Amino acid sequence: TGCRKILHLAFGGAELLFDGVKNHHVALPGQSGPWDMKQLLVWIRGNMLKERPELFMQGDTVRPGILVLINDADWELMGELEYQLQDQDNVVFISTLHGG
Repeated sequence: TGCRKILHLAFGGAELLFDGVKNHHVALPGQSGPWDMKQLLVWIRGNMLKERPELFMQGDTVRPGILVLINDADWELMGELEYQLQDQDNVVFISTLHGG
């Protein structure tokens, strides 16, 4: 049986890259092992990111200037890319960089 996850994703300040939609309720496809943040970012890039991926990602992680919260905690405290997603996790990406 696949390891399917239901997540709430929010993109504060980065929603323009996601068709202007800030909040997303997503069902990740089932897979043999657990989902981690690195896999989630690859999935977001391939399935949700509509334009200018370089403004959201750099390499295999979020670009500098994007704060990532997992269930209201800084992802640095949760293991960053290695964090294994749990069903109903709330993942928030907040852009701290604003053009002017």
